[in-house]
Formats: sequence, structure tokens, C-alpha cells
Amino acid sequence: MTRKPLSGKRPLESKPRAIIVGASSGIGAALTRELAHQGYLVAAVARREALLQELCDTINTAVGELVAFPFVHDVTDYEEVPALFQTITHQLGGLDLIAYVAGVQTAVSLDEYNFEKDRQMIEVNLLGAIAWLNQAAIRFAHAGYGHIVGVSSIAGDRGRVGAPVYNASKAGLNTYLEALRNRLSRQGVTVTTIKPGFVDTRLLANAPKTFWVITPEEAAAQIFQAIRRKRQTVYVPARWGLVGLVIRHIPSFIFRRLQI
Repeated sequence: MTRKPLSGKRPLESKPRAIIVGASSGIGAALTRELAHQGYLVAAVARREALLQELCDTINTAVGELVAFPFVHDVTDYEEVPALFQTITHQLGGLDLIAYVAGVQTAVSLDEYNFEKDRQMIEVNLLGAIAWLNQAAIRFAHAGYGHIVGVSSIAGDRGRVGAPVYNASKAGLNTYLEALRNRLSRQGVTVTTIKPGFVDTRLLANAPKTFWVITPEEAAAQIFQAIRRKRQTVYVPARWGLVGLVIRHIPSFIFRRLQI
């Protein structure tokens, strides 16, 4: 875990400060790059140290100053979160934005009910988000400003036969983020739920069918626009919003027959 003082060519106060949890690859890495190039100081949090260090080194070289800082952490180590959150915000000199992007989707066959696989998805996709975003909620509520972003999935809109617990973890994340939004909006805090469709990451390995696939960089650019505009719920790309609207309103007896 990095503990060196942060430095750069410009004063820290001139840059917004962000934490990206789940930053070592995929959307998390792309969003870290996007924010750094948009002028943020970014604490990049992830489990895989080598990938994380490489990401931050590449960003800092490209930007020409220290703007991305690695912090090694497994999101299922919940007890570490409060102290690590305080360490990061102290070293950044504050916090304006946190994005929880960490997520796993394990392969599950249609006749498989595997608690170990299911528990991992709940622990990473939902409990890790709660552990980190609760800390941000406390800080932002006291400060009267701040932005919380949770990267969920269109998969959380309905219970599909192929991935019951992955769907449940994302549905739980959606509801948690909505509740945070309802609590914190009156205190000047923005909470954004991001619902991507298919993004070209390792999670696609367990998707039986894909279409409208976009790159992590395209997803990150759209997420940044949602952050800039302080949106509440955003489908990425936007056309998935129409798909989600249709899916959410299909009657259950029909949805069961579709086998999706």
C-alpha cells in the first residue's frame, strides 16, 4: 500500500480527488485513466498489485506528473476499509468522488447451485460496495458535498435463469445505491448508478450471448459524462435503457418462458 506523500506540478487544491475501487483492469482501469486525464488525483484500489502499479506508472508517465496512486486491497477484507479509507483521503488531501467498480461473475451452469461461487459474488459485488461506500457516505454527509458512483449492471433489472446470484448481487447494489441517493441528496451528495450492458472485459467469458459490445474506454468516457452531469441512473450505452425498460415490464409468466 502506498504511503508516500503525494506531489505534483500544481497544488492539490486545484485538482478534484477520486477513489476508484476495482481499478486494476476493465472498466475500473479505464475510468482511472479517464479521470486522471480529466485532471483528477486518483487513488487506484485493487487486489492485483502488479497490474495496479503498471496502470499508475503508465498514467503518470502519460500525464507528466504524479496523479495516480496505487493502494493494494482485497475488497472482501472489510475490516481494513475504514482505516484504508482514512489513509487515502488524508494522502489525497480530501475527496470529491468515489466509484466502486469491483465485480466478479463466476460461471454457473443451469443446474448448478454452488454456495461458494454465490458467496464470492455477493461478497465482492455487494458487501464490498457497502463497506467502501458507507465510509464515503459518512464523510460526504458531514461535508455537505461529494459524489458516489456504483457500477452495477443491466443484469440486476430481472432475475435471469443463467446467473441468479450475480443478478441478485447487482439488484441489491441498485437498491442500496437508490437508498443512499434518497438519504444523501438532501445533504448535497450525488449518487449515480451505472448499468452497463456488454463491455469487453473478462466478465464476458461467462456470457452465453453478447451484442452491442463496447470497450472499457468507451464505457469510462460515458461514465465520466454521467459524473460530470450528476446523473442518477445511467445505462451504458444509453440504448440499454430501452432494453431495460422492456425487460422490467415483461410479465413474470412470459419472462419465465423466454429462458433468458
